[in-house]
Amino acid sequence: MEQINSNNMKNLRLASYAVDIAHSQGRRHKESYEGYLLPYQNDRNRIINSISFRRLEYKTQVFINYAGDHYRTRLTHSLEVAQIAKAIAYELNLNEDLTECIALAHDLGHPPFGHAGEDALQEVAKEFGGFDHNAQTLKILAYLEQRYAEFDGLNLTWETLEGIAKHNGPLTGKYSKPKKLSNIYTDITKVFDLKLETFASLEAQVASLADDIAYINHDIDDGYRAGFITISDLKSLDLLGEIFTMLESTYPNLFVSKMISEALRRLKKQMVTDLVAEIKRRISFYNIHSAEDIRNMHEPIAAFSKDMEVIKDKIKAFLFERIYRHYKVNRTKVKAFHVVKNLFETLMKNPNCMPTDWYEKLVDCDEQKKAEIIIDYIAGMTDRYAIEQYKKLFDPLEY
Repeated sequence: MEQINSNNMKNLRLASYAVDIAHSQGRRHKESYEGYLLPYQNDRNRIINSISFRRLEYKTQVFINYAGDHYRTRLTHSLEVAQIAKAIAYELNLNEDLTECIALAHDLGHPPFGHAGEDALQEVAKEFGGFDHNAQTLKILAYLEQRYAEFDGLNLTWETLEGIAKHNGPLTGKYSKPKKLSNIYTDITKVFDLKLETFASLEAQVASLADDIAYINHDIDDGYRAGFITISDLKSLDLLGEIFTMLESTYPNLFVSKMISEALRRLKKQMVTDLVAEIKRRISFYNIHSAEDIRNMHEPIAAFSKDMEVIKDKIKAFLFERIYRHYKVNRTKVKAFHVVKNLFETLMKNPNCMPTDWYEKLVDCDEQKKAEIIIDYIAGMTDRYAIEQYKKLFDPLEY
């Protein structure tokens, strides 16, 4: 009897619509040293070992990094997304390694201070092509990371880059949302066609919705920890209210902190269960048999049921009203916007204030290229590094 190796055993478990774990459409650059790992295991290791991934530890999710030790950062958020996404991939017999890669890398392009930093970069970059954190993630992975002798970037597989580019849906064509695309997408696609007009793999779609599940649950937890919301507030929400009622009946003397954690654990489980069930329903309804069937659909295959979508939208609206627009968060946003905007404007006028290795990139650059390099520099900053550089530029007592 022919011996079946471990890779074949893993492939036997894969659904027909999953991306093959052992094969890829390739990498942009041919490598003389291939290593011993499977393609997406290799991608995962490159992402985890990148400087950009380590910086996520000091980048804001909702609460600025120095607000407290227990709030989520971009790093812990990415890890939670990967955990949820892998669990869903396992249940659906998808390529878990690819799903994990996309989940871990999806936020690498976020600038310091979360969405406030992104808003500031979008504002100052308007005349230079704008700023898009997802496109910036691709730029980091394809060009900006500098770790390998034979190429710039991490030289990830086509499937990983495709998933990161399109995890929220097609970027061109009749199924895309109308918006101006960053030049980064077109630059990469010229040499490595990511088929921006189609949907991404189911692995990428799962990672995208795992992102929603993760931040909905952990932002409630962080919002409660910050004192912005109470259990009474949460009881007013569909599904969460039912969960709290059940928990109070079953565990009448449970500490409040445990009550919150247990409620969110159950909410997360129900959202995952609903998502898996709806994906299976759509796969059956559309008679899906391959990864290409997924890509060539007219709508995403990964989706919540209509009932859960309504619940999710109500929770998101609640989070916007009670947490993301809370006056304490707004104060931080105003300060962060000011820091990022002033860094950009000052460095555009005085590029010789940049570190030597960055300043050397500006030699013989026109205004467009200079702006792009300064945006790359600022987007890569952590919260604390941005504050440190701001002080050095504007505080007479800092050197």
